[in-house]
Amino acid sequence: MKLVSFDIDGTLEVGDPPGVVSIALVRLAKRRGYLVGSCSDRPVAYQQELWRRLEIAADFTVLKHRLADVKALFAAAAYFHVGDTDVDAFYAIEAGFSFLRARAPRLDGLPFSLQLGDDVLAEHLDR
Repeated sequence: MKLVSFDIDGTLEVGDPPGVVSIALVRLAKRRGYLVGSCSDRPVAYQQELWRRLEIAADFTVLKHRLADVKALFAAAAYFHVGDTDVDAFYAIEAGFSFLRARAPRLDGLPFSLQLGDDVLAEHLDR
């Protein structure tokens, strides 16, 4: 089992500002059996309400500086954090996560995708 953590603002399409990671991609990760949740500057109560509104059962919601706590709580084969800033990268690397930067879609017009070890998550690959 693998774990993927998402920053919200600037990363998820529902963030402020909106990011490039679609909620469909998050749902795909859940369907494939990933442990999924958020690690954000947003208060935990806000994060929990966001997942509730999206009807996604998040496995964890923590403040950004508590990402190491997530690793301590869940035994996983691999840990990934998706974010858009150097601060996201700092906390991910400090906690022993692989950091994936949320960037604009590729020039070939395909939507954003995540390379999670030997697995690729992309909306266009799951249709």
